[in-house]
Amino acid sequence: MLRSLPRGRRPVMLAIAGDSAAGKTTLTRGLVECLGADRMTAVCVDDYHRYDRAERRDKPFTALHPDCNHIDIMEQHLQLLAMGEPILKPVYDHATGTLVRPQLVEPRDFVIVEGLLPMHTRLARACFDITVYLDPPEPLRHQWKIARDTAKRGYTAEQVRTELARREPESAAFIRPQRRFADIVVRFAPVRERVDPPGTPLSAELLLRPTIDHPELSGVLDPPSDSVPGTPAAEHRAMHLRLHRDDDGRPVDALHVHGYVSPEESEVVKKAIWERLEVTAEPPRALGRLSADGVMTGSDPLAITQLLLLYHLINADRRQAA
Repeated sequence: MLRSLPRGRRPVMLAIAGDSAAGKTTLTRGLVECLGADRMTAVCVDDYHRYDRAERRDKPFTALHPDCNHIDIMEQHLQLLAMGEPILKPVYDHATGTLVRPQLVEPRDFVIVEGLLPMHTRLARACFDITVYLDPPEPLRHQWKIARDTAKRGYTAEQVRTELARREPESAAFIRPQRRFADIVVRFAPVRERVDPPGTPLSAELLLRPTIDHPELSGVLDPPSDSVPGTPAAEHRAMHLRLHRDDDGRPVDALHVHGYVSPEESEVVKKAIWERLEVTAEPPRALGRLSADGVMTGSDPLAITQLLLLYHLINADRRQAA
């Protein structure tokens, strides 16, 4: 049985923004599995498309443009969810490209809102406790989109490439600007100038902006001692934290988790994050799970990204309860 929020209690709101096929649904699904569907409500704001696929063919813009979406209704619904109130959400069927029967959505302890434009307006951004932007390299995102849209949405590869080219100006104008409003920017990608064996998970780079309080990890990620022979410098380890210059030139912590990280090194960081929550339960087993062609695999970079988000969600829930 799904659990409703206690009267007068507001949920913790998490936004996950990014371009089409950036990995938003994969990240969201993993968080829902970790916390449980009885505590988590997931909402896709791409359901607020104003036009179906057939109608959009004659429009001078794509689904990425705010004019192609009911942004005002999205804002109203986000405000209602943030206050713990239910909504009657529109539903867009991506398989058929049609708008179908709306769905009653009731917020639970946590609400994850993912999609193209969840952080597009100031009013929408004000509804969230935590904001994330997924920023994979464009060539990799294009590969993901071609693979997904040909397998699940009935397009040919050439049709997807044509649509990507058509969308690019609007992606630059409306999607990518949301990056600057994110508390955490996540980039999954191969390690540059390194050839890993097939099946090696993608590495993760997380920009941890000081807009929210992140767990203290510098002591865990620093080398044990520079005086110990054979100890690698921090930037050459499979997992490290370093100071980075953000797009605006401001310093920001960058957490790097490479795909070739050993299970032992990964476990140390997972344990450190989990212990900072001071909970008695074990970390969720669903962390880092990936499904490719029906085969379940694991990714430590994904697991640590999810665990960091769980840290923020659980801490924010504690503050709400207090």
